[in-house]
Amino acid sequence: MSDLLPLFPLPNVVLFPNVFLPLHIFEPRYREMVADALASDRMIGMVLLRPGWERDYEGRPPVYPVGCSGVLTHSEQLSDGRYNLVLRGIERFRIVEEDQARSYRRAIVEPLRDAVLSDADRRTVLNQRAKLEAMLGTGAAGAGEPRMPASMSDEDLVNALAQYLDLEPLEKQALLEQPCLRTRAESLVELLEMNILMARTPGRSGVAH
Repeated sequence: MSDLLPLFPLPNVVLFPNVFLPLHIFEPRYREMVADALASDRMIGMVLLRPGWERDYEGRPPVYPVGCSGVLTHSEQLSDGRYNLVLRGIERFRIVEEDQARSYRRAIVEPLRDAVLSDADRRTVLNQRAKLEAMLGTGAAGAGEPRMPASMSDEDLVNALAQYLDLEPLEKQALLEQPCLRTRAESLVELLEMNILMARTPGRSGVAH
């Protein structure tokens, strides 16, 4: 990871390690960011804007300090200068200090590596995976939700579901900030169970659509 990581803040997107994210870049400052990234290590850090970002979107509104770096695996520059991109999540990070030298945001970041799992933790993850697969297999997590192949690793499956399922951005941010795979899997199961319960309760509505 570069000393200064370009930051791409969005109000509704959270990236997870080893998950792919398509992006369409049209703002001039972020076109510059992409051009610079493509000319160097192809790395960009996705971060979530804090609520109230609308008041200062053209400036540098506050972001959550934990994000995820990604590498540009595909880039297509259109005739008018816009870009279509595919970003693959690499590693969680925490912002240490922002740099103000460019039109776009950059930061010194520190990597956040997941805590090592014990044997008991791994058994818990397997149990949570079985619950997730059962909810998805019955369609209880929502119509049209992704079906995950059994060959996916536990980490990739949990991260992919955390990114792709119909959850609120703040819920996804909370999952990203979990310190290890076990707590992320447990939190994801709890969120889905809560959404399913709320969706089934007369007169109540959750975030499951």
